[in-house]
Amino acid sequence: MMHANDLTALLPAVIEAVAVAGDTLLARFSGYARPDGLAALLAAIEANDDSVSGALRDSLLRIRPGSGWVDDEEGGGPLPDGEWWIADAVEGNVNHIHGSTAWAVSATLVRDGFAVLTVVKLPVTDTVYAAVRGQGATVNGLPLQVSKKTQLQAAIVGTGQARPGEGRAVHAAIGTSVFAMLESALLVRMAVPATLELIEVASGRMDGFWQYSQVRSGLAAGTLLVSEAGGVVTDTHGQPWSFASSDMLATAPGIHADALACLDTAVNPTDAGQA
Repeated sequence: MMHANDLTALLPAVIEAVAVAGDTLLARFSGYARPDGLAALLAAIEANDDSVSGALRDSLLRIRPGSGWVDDEEGGGPLPDGEWWIADAVEGNVNHIHGSTAWAVSATLVRDGFAVLTVVKLPVTDTVYAAVRGQGATVNGLPLQVSKKTQLQAAIVGTGQARPGEGRAVHAAIGTSVFAMLESALLVRMAVPATLELIEVASGRMDGFWQYSQVRSGLAAGTLLVSEAGGVVTDTHGQPWSFASSDMLATAPGIHADALACLDTAVNPTDAGQA
C-alpha cells in the first residue's frame, strides 16, 4: 500500500505528463475557432483527443506500473479494486474547439475506489492544481482553501451538464434544482466542465457546485481538490459521495446543510417529507 509521502513523490512526474499534453493542446488552440455544425464539432473533438490521449495514457501507466486505465471518459459507477487512472486529456474539449479558454488536462489516481492523487493543468494560464489524499490541495504549490461563507443567500453556486443527452429525468432534476437555488442563493451559474467549476469551489471563488451525474472523469479530480481544500462532498441526500453515487454536492462547510436542504426539498420532495 502506498503512503501519502509515496503519492506526493509521484506528483512531479504526473505534473510533467499532464503538462506535455497541455502543451500539445495549447499549440492546437485558437481563440478564433468556431465549428459551424455538429459534424465539424465532433471531428474537432476527436482530433484533439487523438493528439494527446495515447501519449498521456502511456506516461501515466509508466509512472505507476501495475495500474489500470479507464478508457471510457463518459463512464460512471464504481471501479474494481486496485489502482486506476481516470484522466481527461482534454477537459472541456467543447470549450477548446469553440475558442474558449475554459479547458484543462486532468489525471487522477484512484485506489480501491477512492481518489488519492490528482493533477489538473490549465495550459492557457499555466496553472497547476494538485491534491494528495490527506495532504491538502494546492495551486502552483500554494495551499487552496474553500470559502468561509455561512449563508446560502450570500453564496455563489453552480451546476452543469455532465454530457449531452442525459435524458429527461436528469434534465428535469437540473431544471428544478436551478430554480430552487435561484430563490435561495445569491447567484447561480451553469458551466462546463465540472472540474473547473469544482476548482472554483476549492479556491473559494465559488461556494458550491452540484451535478446529477455519474460521469467519473468530470468529478474525480474536482471532488478530491474540494475535500482536500476543506470542503464537504456528499450526494444530494447528504450521504458520503463515491463513484457509486448518482449525484454530487460539493460546498464550503458553512453552507452545506442549507444547500443540501434546498436541493433535497426541491428535487426529492417525497424523500424530504419522510426524513
